[in-house]
Amino acid sequence: MAPGSHPDTRSVRGSNMCRIAVHTNGHRVIVLSVIDNLVKGAAGQAVQNMNLMCDYDESCGLDIVPLAP
Repeated sequence: MAPGSHPDTRSVRGSNMCRIAVHTNGHRVIVLSVIDNLVKGAAGQAVQNMNLMCDYDESCGLDIVPLAP
């Protein structure tokens, strides 16, 4: 991400991604992150972990997620 930018929730909607931005302000470090709770929650994590344990591609079954408007 570009310096000074912030992650947008629309950039992770329907994905298993986590966008992170790190900023410094004097002696402070500010970390901002966005996730899609429906996918990057426990269900998405369980599928991702199962893929790793069974030697499948890590993103198998997580690439195309149905979205409801």
